[in-house]
Amino acid sequence: MRILLISPPGAQADYLHRALGESAHSLQTTDDFRDGLYLASNDTFDAVLMVAPDVDTIASAEALLPPLLSQFTHLPGSPVIVAVLGSASTADRVRLLRDGVDACFVQPYSFVEMHERMLALHRASPTQSVEHASNAPFRLDAATRELVAGENGAKNAGEKRLPLSPREFLLIECLLRRSNVPVARDYLVRYAWPENDSVDPSNVNHVVTRLRRKFNKHGINAQLETISRFGYQLSHT
Repeated sequence: MRILLISPPGAQADYLHRALGESAHSLQTTDDFRDGLYLASNDTFDAVLMVAPDVDTIASAEALLPPLLSQFTHLPGSPVIVAVLGSASTADRVRLLRDGVDACFVQPYSFVEMHERMLALHRASPTQSVEHASNAPFRLDAATRELVAGENGAKNAGEKRLPLSPREFLLIECLLRRSNVPVARDYLVRYAWPENDSVDPSNVNHVVTRLRRKFNKHGINAQLETISRFGYQLSHT
């Protein structure tokens, strides 16, 4: 998943950045709600995770016209909106849910529960079902960071599992979401290296070369095609 984390600096932001990164997500971060809205308006995210000490912090941003939270809930692609608050009453949480937040958690909370809820909401979204309506001969297992090969990527006793590096996983995830469609090299860089703004495009070439070798070695029925002066395309039958 591609996730936008909006959180003030501190231990909580550091923890979530590390935990989400280790969960095989492409993560973009900012500490300002308005900057977050700008990023989400100019890129596509599966989920927006808002971290604030209390509901008043989000409410202060709501003073903008139109309200900031309303703008987040009407973004193209309809990303899942999750709020994580330091403290909040039941009325506060109900208010956020009524205003368009999909899930609300209050510290102390379980990261595992929050993460699984976010994934479940993403799976249930209509845009997700369109993006991943693919007959690819494999699927990605985010829990183990593996490519799983089988008939149409289905779970079965004869499936083959191919371990991937974090960059390989994110690159395949990005290409798989737009399978049989060219993806620009600069978009692949933003997706697979979200924490680094100065990645040489040749790094994409190196990862693609490694993936091609793995595909050939393990008999994966897919091709990583080079689109001249543009990027790459994941093609399969």
